[in-house]
Amino acid sequence: MNYRHFAVSLISAVMLAGCGSSSASQAKVLRVGMECNYAPFNWSTTQKTDTSKPISSVDFCDGYDVVIASELAGKTGMEVEIVKYDWDNLIPGLQNGEIDAIIAGMTATPERMEVVDFTTPYYVSEEVVLVRGDSDLTGITSIQDLSGHVVKGQLNTLYDEIIDQINGVTHGTALDNVPALINDLQKGGCDAVVVELPVANGIVAANPDLAFVRFPAGAGFDVDASVSIAVSKNNPDLLKSLQEALDTISEDDRQQMMSDAVNRQPANEE
Repeated sequence: MNYRHFAVSLISAVMLAGCGSSSASQAKVLRVGMECNYAPFNWSTTQKTDTSKPISSVDFCDGYDVVIASELAGKTGMEVEIVKYDWDNLIPGLQNGEIDAIIAGMTATPERMEVVDFTTPYYVSEEVVLVRGDSDLTGITSIQDLSGHVVKGQLNTLYDEIIDQINGVTHGTALDNVPALINDLQKGGCDAVVVELPVANGIVAANPDLAFVRFPAGAGFDVDASVSIAVSKNNPDLLKSLQEALDTISEDDRQQMMSDAVNRQPANEE
């Protein structure tokens, strides 16, 4: 018997078997960054569900952004991994290659487009203000009715920048995240907080002492209310594949995903 030939054949068979099992079981991972602290777009939870994804050994992230990320990963033959980041670290993390995409309720501003690329919007909303339910501000009809009041927004977001569109406003110090802003509003640290409509819906559902105000056309904030997916400028192929996958998700499906996220978000997303 030619033992050398037998040994080589056996090794080859083992290597081929190993390669076959690896390629079959391993799919490319899509690492998606988000705050996991911006319900109903994304929030942290200890509950493992059909829609949540792990972010640590004990915690999960759920929300509209997680569902969108999962859908896009599936349509592009990848497995999604959610990476929790502070808001200010999302774009640096993308540029450093620590994540592959940002799906976190981020608007494609001209400044951001200089450093990262964006898909078309995956959700379009509107800006509203949160106020205390017992406040006279529940009846305002224009953002200019907030003149002389203290208004706050989240740090380094459009929701903080657009406060200056209110003539005579007292622009309060921005806070790091929405839960902190809610707490500040409830304790009287400000009179109003600027957020977008889906976020306001969830907050008011969980906090009956608060209310939100929507404004008629022409009386609200002048701002792009859409949010898009950010990808590194060094990864045009990923941008193309995510855009093609996003184009297959209908507007009705997107609205249903958001409605479902609002309905299942925890009562206290802090």
